[in-house]
Amino acid sequence: MAAKTTWTDADPVGFVEAVSPEPRRRDAVTLLELMRRATGAEPRMFGTSIVGFGEYHYTYASGTEGDAPAAAFAPRKAASVVYLNDGISAHHERLDRLGPHRTGVGCLYLKDLAAVDLEVLEEIVRHSYVTLTRDTYGKRAAEG
Repeated sequence: MAAKTTWTDADPVGFVEAVSPEPRRRDAVTLLELMRRATGAEPRMFGTSIVGFGEYHYTYASGTEGDAPAAAFAPRKAASVVYLNDGISAHHERLDRLGPHRTGVGCLYLKDLAAVDLEVLEEIVRHSYVTLTRDTYGKRAAEG
């Protein structure tokens, strides 16, 4: 089965510059630069609304496999979403130092980047990126 979301040729900088409302755009610009530093990779669009950096290959016990961004974010209406495909639990201690946030299984939801410690966020992104790109990754975010 083909992946629902794939890499596109859309311009990630243009996408970020068009984000609204303005506070979400400001946070997207910050995340664009933070993730560049944390990963050393240039941004690419993954689907229509996810900005990805680098790529990792996953293979699950079920036999499902594919490729996805090794670090990514999406500016959503309610919050900016940072994708942590190695699972939120892998970052428990850092999240305690981050500042206001919510979490899902593999997502970090940030309403206002001005309220969080950006150095800690960069550590989280860097750690996740290194974990995912070390080798073929075999866990789902819920197993991380």
